[in-house]
Amino acid sequence: MAGRKQNDSNQRGSRRSASTAAAAKRSASEQRGRRGWRLWLRRLSLWGLALALLGLLFVGLAVAFAARSLPSFYQLQATQVGQTIVVRARDGSEIVELGPSYGQWLSSNEIPQVMKDAMISVEDRRFQSHFGVDPIGLARALWVAATGDGRVAATSTITQQLARNVFLNSNRTIDRKLREGVLALALETKFTKEQILELYLNKVYFGGGAYGVDSASRKFFSHPATDLSTAEAAIIAGLVKAPSRYSPTADVNAAVDRASVVLRLMREQGRISASQASVDISAVNLKEETGQNSVRYFTDWALPQLDLLLPETFEPIEVWTTLDTGMQRAATASIQANTPEGAQGALVSLDRDGAVLALVGGTDYVQTNYNRATDAMRQPGSSWKLFVYLAALEAGYTPEDRVVDGPVTIDGWSPRNSGGSYAGAIDLRTAFAYSKNTVAAQLGNEVGFGTVASMARRFGITTPISTYPSMVLGTSEVRLIDMTRAFAAVGEGGRSVEPYGILKVTTGDGELLYQHERAREVQLVPDHVAAGITDLLQTAVNTGTGRAAQIGRPVAGKTGTTNSNKDGYFVGFSSGITTGVWMGRDDNARVASLQGGRAPAQAFAAYMRYAVKDRPEEEFDTDLQLPEWQLEPDDEQMFGDPDEYYFIDEQGNLIEPGRPQNEGEDYFPYPEQPGVGPGAGEGDRPRQPGQPPRRPGGQPLPGEPAPDDPAAASDDFLRRATGENEQQAPPQQQRQPRPPSRPPIEY
Repeated sequence: MAGRKQNDSNQRGSRRSASTAAAAKRSASEQRGRRGWRLWLRRLSLWGLALALLGLLFVGLAVAFAARSLPSFYQLQATQVGQTIVVRARDGSEIVELGPSYGQWLSSNEIPQVMKDAMISVEDRRFQSHFGVDPIGLARALWVAATGDGRVAATSTITQQLARNVFLNSNRTIDRKLREGVLALALETKFTKEQILELYLNKVYFGGGAYGVDSASRKFFSHPATDLSTAEAAIIAGLVKAPSRYSPTADVNAAVDRASVVLRLMREQGRISASQASVDISAVNLKEETGQNSVRYFTDWALPQLDLLLPETFEPIEVWTTLDTGMQRAATASIQANTPEGAQGALVSLDRDGAVLALVGGTDYVQTNYNRATDAMRQPGSSWKLFVYLAALEAGYTPEDRVVDGPVTIDGWSPRNSGGSYAGAIDLRTAFAYSKNTVAAQLGNEVGFGTVASMARRFGITTPISTYPSMVLGTSEVRLIDMTRAFAAVGEGGRSVEPYGILKVTTGDGELLYQHERAREVQLVPDHVAAGITDLLQTAVNTGTGRAAQIGRPVAGKTGTTNSNKDGYFVGFSSGITTGVWMGRDDNARVASLQGGRAPAQAFAAYMRYAVKDRPEEEFDTDLQLPEWQLEPDDEQMFGDPDEYYFIDEQGNLIEPGRPQNEGEDYFPYPEQPGVGPGAGEGDRPRQPGQPPRRPGGQPLPGEPAPDDPAAASDDFLRRATGENEQQAPPQQQRQPRPPSRPPIEY
């Protein structure tokens, strides 16, 4: 019994010993774990400290290197961000200033204290205490990002903004932000706070091309920055965050609301009193904007040409242009007043030498700066018939020639007139005036669609041209400025016209950098062709589809309307000014009641009445001085003058031309037939569809080889002269014209 107890006691002791040993082992393990954790923590701390020291060393070296590389204060003061371009009208008046505008450089003591306080309050309240980067602001921004939507708010100090504006771009990348911080630290080590603020206030962008407080003050308030009031300083300081959004010239209410925020911050920071913060900002007198936003359509077209006209230069320049400010206002008003609702309109007006007097690319440049006058490619409709009739006139037609307005099919294409009616036999002048599609199709088929395309190229059309039959109705897309150029060449008697917009370029000091020289003129068509097409164009306005374009003096022009009224065109000229008008929708949708003879012609007339008011009235030269080969009717030319005939007398003798007859001998009469003989010109009978152009024989064109000598008398003439056909009456003759000895010359 006692042994059992001893045994149990020993067992309990053994268990206690084992438990104690296990506890000791666990304690030792825990101690080793704690020592290991502390060891790793110390190691991480040491590594972190080493990395931080290394990072600081790297940043210090980077800052030191950047500080050594920074320009001096005076070099930064003289540096400009870009080139200033002053654009002037043809009379020398300033119409717009583009690029950066720098006012007077103001030293720190010249800048009003209220301007400094306003900028510091809204952009960098701890400017005087930080070292280029604001750690408090950065920590707050990170905390807001962590507890908010994850986006880090803007934390750039004034020094960082100066570094970005002068040395960097505005890309939102980590690399750019790090370089911005390094440069800010370098600026703080090299310049004083006063110098940094002076640089910033003279270089920061305030919108509208204004760099620096003096330029902004002059732009928005018409006085130097030295005279800024508290309210004006608040408006300018509020612009830095978003110059375009808060610009007082773009949105006065937005500018006033932003300035109120600036004043509140200034009061909260103790920089102004409560009474100063209650200024009525809406009472601030803003500079009135006198420019026209439509002028930008012109400058967008003209100024890129400077890259070709000038050597590379970054100094301020003045560009003297061909633009007439009065005509530009009239053009803008005519487009805005006459363009159908929901549509866009464009206008180009050229002087006789190609100078662009007015150019409007849309109804409102602010809403859309797409230039429909120079960039848009749209179908010109029937105004394209200018080239069809030019080709026909060059091939031998005259305005009095008779043609048939009737159904016609060409390679499976059957054009129809507007309204679906046909006039039958009419002259060319009437067909053009009333824009007969079937006649244009026949003419294009006769002279060749490639010839029409070549004529359009000759007159300055630069866009692709189709040679399918329907091209005669204006299905090829063109630019308005090209069509206006073509009509201007007609107005100049068929001589080439090259549009231009820049007269000269000078430096700010008046040194001449470029002077326009008139391009060499080329005679595109003979004078009689230019006179003939002018005759047709004038008739189209006097009695045809362009009657709405009448302005009380001679006008020549042509309307154009495309299928479903998607495009409306009118181009014409008077008193040396040629103007083209287009209207339509940008999405090419149908515009109700849009026709070239209505809104576009009305806009043309409204503008031209102003444009020509100070010019003498000019009559058009429509006197057709035809070349020798076209002077006489074809039948007369074919048979010749009877005094020049070889013929057989009653005895069968051959009589030479000019040989006197014996008295009493019967003279063989000229064979008189209906429609044939002296005075029976081609204008007396209609030309049938598909008939080739009538180009009578005679003197060859310049450079054309002379034709082979004709036979003395035709076989038919000899048979009738010898009486072989007396038993059979000669049939009614329809003259078939002699085709041109060569195709028309391509220019």
